[in-house]
Amino acid sequence: MENKAFGLLGKNISYSFSKKYFEEKFKKLFLKNHSYNFIDIPEIDLFKSVTENPDLVGINVTIPYKQAVIPFLDELSDEALQIGAVNCVRFQNGKKIGYNTDAFGFEKTLLINKKEHHKKALILGDGGAAKAVRYILDKHNIEHQTVSRKSEINFENLSEDLVKDSLLIIQTTPVGTFPNVDDSIKFPFDAITDKHYVIDLIYNPSETAFLRKSAEKGATTLNGFYMLEQQAEKAWEIWKS
Repeated sequence: MENKAFGLLGKNISYSFSKKYFEEKFKKLFLKNHSYNFIDIPEIDLFKSVTENPDLVGINVTIPYKQAVIPFLDELSDEALQIGAVNCVRFQNGKKIGYNTDAFGFEKTLLINKKEHHKKALILGDGGAAKAVRYILDKHNIEHQTVSRKSEINFENLSEDLVKDSLLIIQTTPVGTFPNVDDSIKFPFDAITDKHYVIDLIYNPSETAFLRKSAEKGATTLNGFYMLEQQAEKAWEIWKS
């Protein structure tokens, strides 16, 4: 029985949902010849040596390589091409094909609590995950503005009025991730109401300081765990097909 190798490509990966998730999946499905490992590289140029493993079937891609990996791939799915970020790669017939399953995962998350009045959104952060979020908001005709350190609207000048007017808030930065659980981006929480739906893509801790402060103002809140599960399932579907 041929071995099938999978992994997570990233930098300084100390803890990973993906490794545990897929190892448990392989165990449940009695897939003894499947393995899932960290592919922790200090720079993307080393990706070439990673792909020389003949057993490699698929990898997940995390920070900071979701965009940097693209030039090393042979093909991109439609979503990955439009989003401009890849978080899943399939190795098939000598080709490296990039996909974006973050979009699938985020769409599922969005629809759990989305209401009719969620017509305008603020996306906090501007990395690879934010690109997938924008793609899905466009698909659902939700107006959106990006707030990041370098954008016109940034964390220093974000007004309460804009927050009051944007009833969907998606936090895509890594600020507040374990172990720095008390950290939060600068944000006018007093503008949050019970009409707001606030999503934080972080899953560890399960409630970030950002979500806790939003919930205290009455907002409906959700973390990134469901999105993570959904994008992992989508990746598995892609690798198996």
